[in-house]
Amino acid sequence: MQPINLAQIQPRPGTQAFFRWRQIADDAVLITNYEGNFLILTGEEFASYARGDIAPDSELHARLSEHNFLRASYDVQAATERVKARRYFVHGGPLLHVMVVTLRCNETCVYCHASRANMDAVETDMSVETARKAVDLALSSTNGFVTIEFQGGEPLVNFPVVKEIIEYATKRNQEVGKRLEFTMVSNFALLDEDKLQYLLANKVQLCTSIDGPEQLHNAQRKLPQSHNAFQAAARWIKRVNEAYEEIGLDPTLYHVEALLTTTKATLDQWKEVVDTYVSLGCKTIFLRPIDPFGFAERARLRLEYPRSAYLEFYRNAVDYMIELNKQGVEILERYAAIFLTKILRGEDPNFLDNRSPAGAGIGQLAYSYDGKVYTCDEGRMLAAMGDDVSLLGDVDTPYRKIVGHETVRAMTIATNLDQQPDCVSCAYQPYCGTNAAYNYKSQGSVFGRMRDNNVCAVHKGIQDYLFEKLAENDPQVMEIFQRWTTIRPREHFVQEPPVGIES
Repeated sequence: MQPINLAQIQPRPGTQAFFRWRQIADDAVLITNYEGNFLILTGEEFASYARGDIAPDSELHARLSEHNFLRASYDVQAATERVKARRYFVHGGPLLHVMVVTLRCNETCVYCHASRANMDAVETDMSVETARKAVDLALSSTNGFVTIEFQGGEPLVNFPVVKEIIEYATKRNQEVGKRLEFTMVSNFALLDEDKLQYLLANKVQLCTSIDGPEQLHNAQRKLPQSHNAFQAAARWIKRVNEAYEEIGLDPTLYHVEALLTTTKATLDQWKEVVDTYVSLGCKTIFLRPIDPFGFAERARLRLEYPRSAYLEFYRNAVDYMIELNKQGVEILERYAAIFLTKILRGEDPNFLDNRSPAGAGIGQLAYSYDGKVYTCDEGRMLAAMGDDVSLLGDVDTPYRKIVGHETVRAMTIATNLDQQPDCVSCAYQPYCGTNAAYNYKSQGSVFGRMRDNNVCAVHKGIQDYLFEKLAENDPQVMEIFQRWTTIRPREHFVQEPPVGIES
């Protein structure tokens, strides 16, 4: 790919509205503007635009004007509304409240981000008193929608406190009046029919981890006494999906979501990973790179890889998923869906690690088993590694003091891409985001350095891939991408506030 030689272009000041650009193919240049509109131009069209010599009666002029790329016809009100729509979450307050009910876990994962504790470490269980105070703090959020997410360790290890949180939060919400949702991230190995029926009755959305085919999954996520972690998860994925159908839920919408952690061993198994998810009835794969938290740091040499290798894995996997969709198999990749929703719809799906500013403190809070409160789950992981940089207080700290903490302000500033040195000129800035805790862990600063930042490399690489596909404009692929951006809320899991009570 030969880069456009801007030295040969003489811009005409005042013709173009603000824009950023990136070459995405030999004869395709992406331009984006502040509010996130985009166009893909040929090299000749881009040169004309940059020089400002576009004929007023040309098709190109009309296209640029329609998408707000010309100064003379720039629609300030339309741009304002589009930016407001993209940043709707800024003043909402924390909606995600991660509750770590225990550090104990029955699985030993080679990359464990949560710094698990052994099954006999009962001192790492959250108490009922702490749980109730955590719920009170969560329901103090200014956000009208509150999601309580159970994590660990393995949350089913401390199921009595999970039940206490569900029942206490549901009762308290009769007075508070939030839209309330519960989710659980579990390996399912401790699930049984009684627990499942309780979780179904209380509308708890279930998520698990599948690292790919059985051999790979079992090598990375180990159960004691030679139990098969993959088969345990697979059996309960099938049972939970059956249970959803039994209560009349649409199986295309209501099904177990599964998460993948991509290690070095995953990279050449992209086809097997996708086939495994499809065989389990999963409709979504989240091809997440490994994070540098918890045990993953200790096993870095065995697990880590260049992000260029990850991006090759990503392209292969998503190409294959697109081909499966063409054959009628419903499967999407979560990163692609997040970015495409921003690119094609001008909407932000509010994935907290990939928005500007990010969700630390203003979109989520994490409650450790001991009552300490952190900006985010990654911040809690940093604390488990000996660094309390993300600590905001504890469950006895007033809500306003938690969200008004100087660390929340610092992380909000650091993840606002409008002032990130490398992001301000990046064509992907309207669709991107960064993670302050990751930046701090990997680069020593909540701001990070984007030009040698692994998260930035992944985000750019994925968006390069997506815009290459958009430039090709294959009708089948475009239809698949549009389908991936269709947001269908799972309203069954949302508990509405009592009639007449609103937060």
